[in-house]
Amino acid sequence: MDLTVGNEVSESPSESVSASAPAAKKRSASSDKRGFFGRIALFVRQVIAELKKVHTPTRSELFTYTAVVIVFVAAIMAFVTLLDFGIGKLVLLVFGD
Repeated sequence: MDLTVGNEVSESPSESVSASAPAAKKRSASSDKRGFFGRIALFVRQVIAELKKVHTPTRSELFTYTAVVIVFVAAIMAFVTLLDFGIGKLVLLVFGD
């Protein structure tokens, strides 16, 4: 299998990965040149950008999600309760009172 990197033909995928490694170093080196406050400002800008992507559910979606969670938790509680009751009865049967 031949992979092309630029004009060269490489024999393995690892060679194509190592060819892009200097570009990654250049990006990390430029971010290291920022000062303490520059990195904090970058972090705050990135946080604000991510918060703009957040989708707030509508009232009906919120009620639906809440109902699903309550039903799921109730089902798991019932399962664990039955399992606990069954194991308790089994232990009493094996070891007695």
